Amino acid sequence: MRRAAVQAFRTTFQYTVRGLGRRPFTTSLLHQTSNKSATTARRLLSSSTLKSSPRNASGIPPSSPLLENSINNSHNIPLPPPLQSSMYYRRASVVLASALVGYGAWYSYNGTAPNNISNVSVKRGYTTDTTSTADSSLPTRNVLVISADQLHTGTIVGDGPISKTTSEDGTRVIEMLNPEQATEKLRKLEESYLVNRGQGVVRYDLVQLPSNDPIEDDHTEKIIEVQPATSEKGGNDWMFWGVFDGHSGWTTSAKLRQTLVSFVARELNQTYQESNNDLSGPAVEAAIRTGFLKLDDEIVNQSVKKVLQANNKTMAAELLAPALSGSCALLSFYDSRSKLLRVACTGDSRAVLGRRTESGKWTATPLSVDQTGSNVEEANRLRKEHPNEPYVVRHGRVLGGLEPSRAFGDASYKWTREISEKLRKNFFARSVSAILKTPPYVTAEPVITTTKIEPEKGDFVVMATDGLWEMLTNEEVIGLVGKWIDTQQQQNNKGQSGGLFDSVWSKTFGGGAKDGPGGLPVEVRKEDEAAAAGQKTPFRGVRQWGGNDGFVVEDANVATHLVRNALGGRNREQVSALLTLPAPFSRRYRDDLTVQVIFFGEGEGRGEVVVNREASKGVKGEEGVRAKL
Repeated sequence: MRRAAVQAFRTTFQYTVRGLGRRPFTTSLLHQTSNKSATTARRLLSSSTLKSSPRNASGIPPSSPLLENSINNSHNIPLPPPLQSSMYYRRASVVLASALVGYGAWYSYNGTAPNNISNVSVKRGYTTDTTSTADSSLPTRNVLVISADQLHTGTIVGDGPISKTTSEDGTRVIEMLNPEQATEKLRKLEESYLVNRGQGVVRYDLVQLPSNDPIEDDHTEKIIEVQPATSEKGGNDWMFWGVFDGHSGWTTSAKLRQTLVSFVARELNQTYQESNNDLSGPAVEAAIRTGFLKLDDEIVNQSVKKVLQANNKTMAAELLAPALSGSCALLSFYDSRSKLLRVACTGDSRAVLGRRTESGKWTATPLSVDQTGSNVEEANRLRKEHPNEPYVVRHGRVLGGLEPSRAFGDASYKWTREISEKLRKNFFARSVSAILKTPPYVTAEPVITTTKIEPEKGDFVVMATDGLWEMLTNEEVIGLVGKWIDTQQQQNNKGQSGGLFDSVWSKTFGGGAKDGPGGLPVEVRKEDEAAAAGQKTPFRGVRQWGGNDGFVVEDANVATHLVRNALGGRNREQVSALLTLPAPFSRRYRDDLTVQVIFFGEGEGRGEVVVNREASKGVKGEEGVRAKL
């Protein structure tokens, strides 16, 4: 499990850096799987699996009276070619050891250790080292030695190339990224947009960091202009942000990126018309819930009907791919007229509100609850819905396999035994579990919260997949954003902000105190702690390995800033090591990461959304494809 693997890696890595030459030690990990689905999923896909339906830029049919114009900010990731192999099953046990690995270590695997450096023998579960006789004038480079059941950090002396050929036992030696290369990788998929529409949002930042290959996370951002600013009643925007945490493949999360906002917007449009342009009642939450369930029904049930009617394996591979994989979904909907933010959560991604208090600090208010088998309320719900089934929740997982208790796709937990058997016989789906009795066990129905946003106070919301919340607490995340805001303000006062931290931004966010927990400008309130009672506890964080000195502010993009501090912050060696690990090894230590940060405020109403180039290494082109109105 990643929790144990990361804790051991954190300890052993620091031992290597701070105690070189000391006697190494070994840490054994318990037999646990870190995969969200304990079963292996077959992914028979084609590049045409998720082609867009004939819709306009916002994904809503042209006949809809909803929009006069729209900004489509969904992330258009090109679909990869068909995958023929099933998802790998990560090893359940990992043994890590830490010691100085000399230049001869890699050569010792191949029996070709150089004469000028003493051999370093590497055995399963532990390492030994001897005194090096290498020329001290030669450059020293950090490396990772990776095998199926152990990981070493160390150094190589010399300027020659480092072999990356896999040996017979699967051991690999990889040169670690230096701090500059690590930063480049962190910022590769970052984006930032300045929202100059005067509708209560001034900016949003986002970043992705893959661990799976390809990444199983996805995201979307869309702004729909319901009423233009030139109208008698003034402008009105519907703004959507979504993060989708895929598992057992990427196809379900990609489907959500393409269609979830469209399904929800259609339901909201109908409610909007029936309520005389009022979106303040409970009918809004019902519309969002209906949009979620209709899309999941299309993914899980309607696809089966089409496949059985066509009786074609190629069509089955295309239509059933999003059903066989799965994805959590976290969608925020902000109505600029009512200033109400609805957060709909299906799964264990999380949204947290940051709000400044009179003291200048920030509070962290959770806007969602992690929905897993470890959540007492979710476990009780499942047991009530499936009485006399003692294994409906086992070890914090649905039927002992799936960690999220709510998700899109994951059809093997939703199809009846008859449908599963028919698909398996005629096409290719999974074998039916012996404990499958009364499906569906998993639902896509979201839990929705409604919050009144105060743009004039500089509220902000952090939305992220569980890869971030595994590493940092709510308070740490909100405090880190607050620390970043204060740093931006200081740079603005010194004239170093490049004009992006303008007077509107400065007036909204100002400066704040810095004497909260962990050296961060954040308050811990009892009501926030109570609201977060059902959430998972992070298994590593900056406080555990660096205290106040572990935090750092180096990035113009605040989402990238959060990811950097989650991976190690000021501990550059640890950040580089975690970013160097290739897939699938990296999944033992970190998940795919997708983070969005939305800043509310009273911005200018120029009716545009523009790319913030200073914080957008991942946006190509002169204007930014997704920033046009």
